[in-house]
Amino acid sequence: MANIWCNERAERLLERCLAGAEWPEGWLEAMTAEDCAEAFFRVVVEGLADRFEPALCETYAALFSRVIEAAAPGVTAAGLTARYQRVRRPRPVCGAPEQVYVLSRVTLGADVAVTSVLLDAAKRRFPEAQIWLVGARKNWELFAADARIRHLPAAYQRGSLRDRLASWPELQQALSQPRSIVIDPDSRLTQLGLLPVCPEENYYFFESRGYGGAGEDPLPELARRWAEETFGVADARPYVAPAPQGLPAAEVTISLGVGENPAKRIADPFEEELLRYLAGKGSRICIDRGAGGEEAERVERAIARSGARVERWEGSFAGFADRIARSSLYVGYDSAGQHVAAACGVPLVSIFAGFPCARMFARWRPAGSGRIDVVRVDDPVPAAVLRQVMRALE
Repeated sequence: MANIWCNERAERLLERCLAGAEWPEGWLEAMTAEDCAEAFFRVVVEGLADRFEPALCETYAALFSRVIEAAAPGVTAAGLTARYQRVRRPRPVCGAPEQVYVLSRVTLGADVAVTSVLLDAAKRRFPEAQIWLVGARKNWELFAADARIRHLPAAYQRGSLRDRLASWPELQQALSQPRSIVIDPDSRLTQLGLLPVCPEENYYFFESRGYGGAGEDPLPELARRWAEETFGVADARPYVAPAPQGLPAAEVTISLGVGENPAKRIADPFEEELLRYLAGKGSRICIDRGAGGEEAERVERAIARSGARVERWEGSFAGFADRIARSSLYVGYDSAGQHVAAACGVPLVSIFAGFPCARMFARWRPAGSGRIDVVRVDDPVPAAVLRQVMRALE
């Protein structure tokens, strides 16, 4: 019952935010309590961010600065929002820092589509600097073979509000170094730019939710434009550099992961029929089993029902990224794999469903130099979606 109450209250709070209405007194305190924190972040915070509306960036800042003020003594909502209004405006970088800290976006796909563009720009703009990716090891592993990118561990714990803010003091201490700058690609580590982690003059914030306004450009292109405006690097682009696995290349790599968002998935029998079709082409297939649990069960069920002979990948995502990079075709839902394929110039077919608005689809669609076919799913009828995917594959 508590989860139902939290979800309903979160939906109502999001509706009020989208309508520009005030939220009733006491709602924030109730929604950020330990029982409801998951619903608050999943429904309200992600709901505001996923619409990519510049005005909603201000709504989020007003909302979440109040949350931080209540949870962290010594800061005020007014001070946080005033700082946010200053740092969200792009400005050219000054000087030649010795240390460049680039914050992870936490999710793997975002670190390929967005963060890697800023890493590429930083490497070119500051050839003598030490460049650090700040985040989890699994994210850094996507760039482990790049000698320019060092790793500064930083944990982001999903869960209660206290859990999500726990790393803030350590980040402040680690990133407030002399002769250094911090590049923030709209990271969860700073709660989308609201948490100050270094002196303001050393902080460069890419507000990916608002940059680009009402245009339809994808995130890699917006990150490239911001990098040009900020660092003077005109052609920064997404890339990955995982450690080589030394395994034979597969012709087709597949991921059926949906990042814990079931709306991205097409219902049965789509997945088994997709595997049956690809196997019928005689292709050598490598499919990612994911991190286990429900995703691995779905993958195994689809393999068994399709009768396809496939190689299963059960290692790290960085290892699977290496497999994608050496394949001839990638097929999958809207997830990290599509951004790896796009960054590597591997032809891909992306099955894109479950987006709340057209601009989210435009922002998150994969972008790169290779052939990219995005199957936009407005009506998730399995047979109809399969026909669209088959046309793209042909």
